[in-house]
Amino acid sequence: MKPIVDMSSLELAAYVCDTLKQRGILTTLSGGFCTEIYSHGDYTSMDIDLINQYNEDHKKIVSVMLELGFKQDGRYFYHDNAEYAVEFPSGPPAVGSELIKDVAEIETEAGVLRILTPTDAIKDRLAAYYFWNSDRTLEQAIWIAEKNEFDMENIKLWSLKEDMAEKFTVFKTQYKKIMSAKQGTK
Repeated sequence: MKPIVDMSSLELAAYVCDTLKQRGILTTLSGGFCTEIYSHGDYTSMDIDLINQYNEDHKKIVSVMLELGFKQDGRYFYHDNAEYAVEFPSGPPAVGSELIKDVAEIETEAGVLRILTPTDAIKDRLAAYYFWNSDRTLEQAIWIAEKNEFDMENIKLWSLKEDMAEKFTVFKTQYKKIMSAKQGTK
């Protein structure tokens, strides 16, 4: 295993996720770093949000993180040799009122990272747009959609359940406009 100082941010997230899984603590990546991965760097995050799947005792997570050389400062964990902080929001993973059922996995040299699927990562970003009127996260949802296969019908049905039909239409219209412009340049 390579030292943390030599790990990419993706490998660091996988290393922490995989180590916790080996100790019986299931976590799933969401949030900004998930957006960074799926947007291929169009968005940059400075922390890794690993959702505590079953709300395991946070003391167990703290213990593992300290063993790995991290220091806790408030809700974040920092490592002297890592660029990214790690945070463990409580679970279970959800987007709006919908629980996450399926996750994707990314295998790295440092371990396996459990991550929201592109469809759920888009919903995660849209949730902030829907509920907090964040145009920035609408843009992030579109970046993810541009670069990944996803299920538009799933997002539409979820949006209707969240009573956000109008804002879904904004997302879909902007996404289609960008994709049409891209196809026009080919």
